[in-house]
Amino acid sequence: MLFSWERHTVQGMSDRVEINPRVCGGQPVIKGTRISVAALLEQLAEGESWDSLLSGYPELTRADLQAALAYARQSILHTEVAVLNPA
Repeated sequence: MLFSWERHTVQGMSDRVEINPRVCGGQPVIKGTRISVAALLEQLAEGESWDSLLSGYPELTRADLQAALAYARQSILHTEVAVLNPA
């Protein structure tokens, strides 16, 4: 079950994040750009501020960054992790 804020986030994510095999090798990117979700997440993880990202990528909006984070969240929530027993 999705909460109302999650429905809005998922909808906004699908409007802003796309996967196209002909763009960046099929990596998720911000729609209409070649800016990958992974690149944005990496920069955020390194401590880059939202304002710095937005000035470095003037074609992006705050909603694009939120969509990248929502995409990452959904990816994590829908990933199965197999625990391997050491031999």
